[in-house]
Order: sequence, then structure tokens, then C-alpha cells
Amino acid sequence: MTITVKVSEKTKKEMDEFFNDYKREKTPPYAIFQADDADTVITLYESGKAVFQGRDADLSSQFWIERERHNNPLKKVEVTNSENKEKKEKETTYVDPKIYNSTSIGSDEVGTGDYFGPIVVCAAYVEKKNIPLLESLGVKDSKKMTDEQILKVVPQFINTIPYECIILSNKDYNEKYKDGYNMNKLKAILHNKALATLKNKYPIYDYIVVDQFAEKYVYFSYLKESNNVVRNITFMTKAEDKCLSVAAASLISRYVFLKEFAKISKSVDELLPKGASTAVDEKAVKVVKKYGFDKLYEIAKINFKNTDKVKELLK
Repeated sequence: MTITVKVSEKTKKEMDEFFNDYKREKTPPYAIFQADDADTVITLYESGKAVFQGRDADLSSQFWIERERHNNPLKKVEVTNSENKEKKEKETTYVDPKIYNSTSIGSDEVGTGDYFGPIVVCAAYVEKKNIPLLESLGVKDSKKMTDEQILKVVPQFINTIPYECIILSNKDYNEKYKDGYNMNKLKAILHNKALATLKNKYPIYDYIVVDQFAEKYVYFSYLKESNNVVRNITFMTKAEDKCLSVAAASLISRYVFLKEFAKISKSVDELLPKGASTAVDEKAVKVVKKYGFDKLYEIAKINFKNTDKVKELLK
């Protein structure tokens, strides 16, 4: 069982003191501490996320849920339970056959959680007649595919399925971030641009589906300054499971991302890791030592916490 509780600064301090005698010598990346409490392992992260894992996770977490309620009586405590989450996911994963079996345009993105590598947004146009092809290639289960499988599968349909891909380099991302653009606003702008382009080329479709990353009204608020806004959108969570055009867009965007990522690795003569882990921090230090911070600004998302870690490691 895994229970996660979001705690305030005051509760974080209380936990840090309480578990002082039970702390492990080593801690995971970005964790304040990891401690043992009978049959439960507690990990408190800098973000305020307290994770309780083990047979008695519910009992161990309950005390700190009450402490958080005491410290912040006017705020609802954020708690997630892995068992409830898994049960809920099984119950709520519903695929609407009208959408799944339709001609649709779908969009998805990758690279938003990677320190290195660009953000890639892709929109794909899937006609009913091409659904069997994508199913035969396993596109329906895109989430289960490894990067190696994606590199093999996408070339088998990329010339059949029309698509529009937009690549935002990290240099451009950093400039936009300096100008006040947050990640979701950038995503909304890129999704809209890809969808508008593909929609103009292929105007006959039943649905436009976007893998939802923001509430509908928030998404459109990000597009106030944009031209040619696509509005007839069906927003879905886990859309790649429910719509093959989104699944295809997801795979194509990952395929393009992997190709671009390889180019970046070659440009610094380093095998760059994906994600935002401590391994990424260590590799970023190597890049800065070899090429300076200007190169890091070109290939990394500077606003990520990794940059602070890199600066610390370089001291």
C-alpha cells in the first residue's frame, strides 16, 4: 500500500524532528529524508509530498494527516491512496465506441518533463479505414511501448497517417519562459497550431480530441492572443487509450523527440539521460564544464530545479 499526503512547511518540520532517530543514511533524489516506522517506509520530499509505503501505511499516515489538519484547519488535506487509485482507474476507463471508431484528429505532446530535449507536439489524422492498421501495429496500447518499440513501429505507419509536428527547442522554451509563458500556456499554443494546420489540410473528420492537460476554460484562456483558434475540441484524460488519433500522435511525437534527443546528445558528445533525475544533474555538470552555461541554456529547460542542483555541484 502507498499513501501520499501533501504537507505544509510546519508539518514538514514536525516530521523531520519526529523521525530523526529513524532516518536512513541514504535518501532518494529531492527527498529531505527516508525513515523506517515498523512495517512502513516514510519518504518526505522537498516539495512537501510525504509518501508512506508498506503494510501499515494507512495507520502511519493517519497521524500526519491529522497533524496537517491541525496545522491548516481551513485547508483540505490532499491524500491519495494507491489501492483506491488503481480501483478507480479500472472503474473509470471507458472507451466511447463512437469516438474510437471515428475519423478523428488527435494531439499529444512529449518532452515537458525532460530537462534535456525539446518539447514536441503532434497532431495526427486517422481515418476509419486506417484503424485496423494501427491496431495491428499495437498503437492501441501506445502507453505500453518502450522507446525501442516506438522507433520500430512508427516508421510502419508514419507515411500513411497524416500528421503535423511542432518542435520547440529548449533555447526557444527558455526565451518564452523569460517572457512569462508557463508550460501549460506553451502547450496550449503548440497544440492549437498543430491542430489548426492539420484541420485545414483535412477538413473531413468526426472529432478533434486533445489529451487533456488543463481545464477547458483554462486551455482557451491561454489562447486569447492566438489567431485561428480551434474550438470544437473533445478533451479527454488518458485520451491515447480512447482515441487512435491521439495514440498515433503520442507515438509520432515520441519518435520525433527521440530523434531530436539523439542529435542533442551528439552535439555535446555525451549520452544524455531523459527525465530530471540526479543522473541528469551529473550529466549537466559535465556539459557545463565542457561547453559552459550557454550550451546548457541551449539544450536544457533552465527553470527546472535541476539547474540549481547543477550550480550547487559546480561550487
